[in-house]
Amino acid sequence: MKLLRVGPPGAERPALLDQDGTLRDLSALVDDIDGSLLADASALDRVRAAAGAGVLPALDATGLRVGPPVGRIGKVVCIGLNYHGHAAETGQATPAEPVVFLKAADTVVGPDDTVLVPRGSVKTDWEVELAIVIGRTVRYLETDEEALAHVAGYAVAHDVSEREFQIERGGTWDKGKNCETFNPLGPWLVTADEVPDPQALGLRLWVNGELKQDGHTSDQIFPVAEVVRYVSRFMTLHPGDIINTGTPAGVAMGQPEPKPYLRAGDVVELEVEGLGRQRQELKDA
Repeated sequence: MKLLRVGPPGAERPALLDQDGTLRDLSALVDDIDGSLLADASALDRVRAAAGAGVLPALDATGLRVGPPVGRIGKVVCIGLNYHGHAAETGQATPAEPVVFLKAADTVVGPDDTVLVPRGSVKTDWEVELAIVIGRTVRYLETDEEALAHVAGYAVAHDVSEREFQIERGGTWDKGKNCETFNPLGPWLVTADEVPDPQALGLRLWVNGELKQDGHTSDQIFPVAEVVRYVSRFMTLHPGDIINTGTPAGVAMGQPEPKPYLRAGDVVELEVEGLGRQRQELKDA
């Protein structure tokens, strides 16, 4: 299933995109697309049955905003330097273990919402990523099979980053990762049954129509199952939590001088194979 949330910020309603590309209203069946729903197998079965029976009312998508596909996110866990190509382009050694950092949940916005360039920013960068959506409480997993069984689905994420804040201003990466609007997510939560191999997905990103990133999840240093299993050793993951799994080569930071960092007026478009497409216009904060 392709689950999504549509409507104004803070007032999104649950919806489903059917096989014909028609937007269907789920608000009579479920309150929201969130951790409570993702952890409830019977509720998800009712949604599948209703979709299969063709009884869900259609929504007019004209002018309708698409919000983040998951509501009430508890935390966003991120994996840094998780593609061989990206580690190489930034001149850093391949990590021996996953590099883990956090983004605040309030950085998450819709896939086509405006991204704000922070005040004083000179190095705002792009990063297309595969996002994991957790469906069951995760603690101390032992096997990759267990890890994948706890995944509800996948989505497109844009891990927007301010490199000066991240690298040159002292401390950890938090300052460069948690600026307002720095995690567009969606358009859809694609359930795990529709993504049989998360290591077989292409990722692409364009800036002002120019292709900048053209990668593949097969280049991940730590694949999806290993990431979930690894993170479970250090923190509890709850239904509705998100894991951003890193970005392929092609970021501005990895390019020759003058590096083409983002500015107000730029347009970024990105996609992950089978998971949909995002488009953001940048404005000054």
